[in-house]
Amino acid sequence: MKNNVLLSLYKRPETVFTLGEIALMFPEISRENLKERMSYFAAQGAIGKVRKGIYVKDNYDPNELANKLYSPSYVSLETVLLKEGIIFQYSETIFLVSYLSRQLIVDNHNFVYKKIKDEVLFNHQGIEKVKEAEVASKERAFLDTIFLYKNYYFDNLGSLDWEKIMSLKEIYASRIFNQRVNDYYRIYKEEHV
Repeated sequence: MKNNVLLSLYKRPETVFTLGEIALMFPEISRENLKERMSYFAAQGAIGKVRKGIYVKDNYDPNELANKLYSPSYVSLETVLLKEGIIFQYSETIFLVSYLSRQLIVDNHNFVYKKIKDEVLFNHQGIEKVKEAEVASKERAFLDTIFLYKNYYFDNLGSLDWEKIMSLKEIYASRIFNQRVNDYYRIYKEEHV
């Protein structure tokens, strides 16, 4: 019976689990008993424990872990911009947008959370599920960056879909922000005409 919990977790597509999520999967097991089982599995090396109440499979997705450390959150900003070739400065830090600002290191991964207003955070336009992690599209990451940093330098504005940007910018509901987006659009037009 004990191993059924572990087997069930390894059959799932997720690579990171909170104790609360595991409790929802096994409502017939008391939370205290489940906590003891998970501690036992972690001590035996059958599953990793990276933080109190957070368990990971081997080769877990750090982006998924980032989402679980502070929820709601989504991977955005420099992490997405670098991957999409919009900025070129390499960083192993995983940047996220969330309800708080925080920086922490968990299991040798550096996570930086930037606080954004709730209206933006809870709007899922331009947020995609990549494996089991919530990740901003390049257009949403671009807009998050402009919203949070006043004067940001982008190396390559050419790969952005400006129609999507103009549609998504409305969720930020800021006149000053809209002006900043328009300024970047002018820079893009000057460089790509």
